[in-house]
Amino acid sequence: MNNILVPIGTSPDSSKTLQYAIDFATQFGAHVYMMDVFSVATAVGTLANVEEKVAKSAKEHLKEVLEQVDTKGVDVKMATYNGDIVDGLKEINKELGIDLIIIAPRSNDIQEELYLGNTSGRIIKQTEIPTLIVPKGTEFKPAKKILTAFGSGILKRNSILNPLIIIKNKFRSEVSLLLVKRPGYTQDDLKVNTALMDLSSQLSITENATTYLGVTEFFQKEHPDMLCVFRRKRGFFKKLWETNTIPKSEFFVPIPVLVLSVKKD
Repeated sequence: MNNILVPIGTSPDSSKTLQYAIDFATQFGAHVYMMDVFSVATAVGTLANVEEKVAKSAKEHLKEVLEQVDTKGVDVKMATYNGDIVDGLKEINKELGIDLIIIAPRSNDIQEELYLGNTSGRIIKQTEIPTLIVPKGTEFKPAKKILTAFGSGILKRNSILNPLIIIKNKFRSEVSLLLVKRPGYTQDDLKVNTALMDLSSQLSITENATTYLGVTEFFQKEHPDMLCVFRRKRGFFKKLWETNTIPKSEFFVPIPVLVLSVKKD
């Protein structure tokens, strides 16, 4: 876990998400990159220095957020990007190799309709970078109990599990596995990847209409510090492929959620 990226938006809680990322990074000796994205179209007749001015303003915003946190000796670097946030994330990942993105959900308020808004939803949907969704204002603490939930035990690459393995080993976490049999499941779905099984001696199997309902059933019993899920079209975040957002009626937990990307799934 070397490079952690925190996209900084206009939310007044951005500094709290950054502080969580810094506290998390101290555990691994990781670098933290804070990134702000702006959009300036360069067309004929556009003043040549407009982009430069907007980029300077974005950097000033990053500095203001950085001044609100305790860096605790962590190397925090700033980056700006002119264009779409997903393109920016892919560009910085290509250049640096990002191990983890840390973002906040749309809101912690259960009355708020959306869990993931358009921006955070697109980050989950359109990048292959593992992402940790941290409820706004959450103070860092080691994840001692991690619930890993899935509707299919098939993994095309064992390396998908690397972030979970790194976190488990660092915090000596107890990992429990929850396989949710959903309508239309196949026998192959019930074959759990051996690398996944190696993470835990606890495998529970339940039958529910959705993976999320299975998690809700076990959540109160397990009281995990972190939930780990897989980014799949048929999994937790299938609504993303329709609207780029996730309503709280489809998914909501008050703890950090580690999303592992399953490429081309």
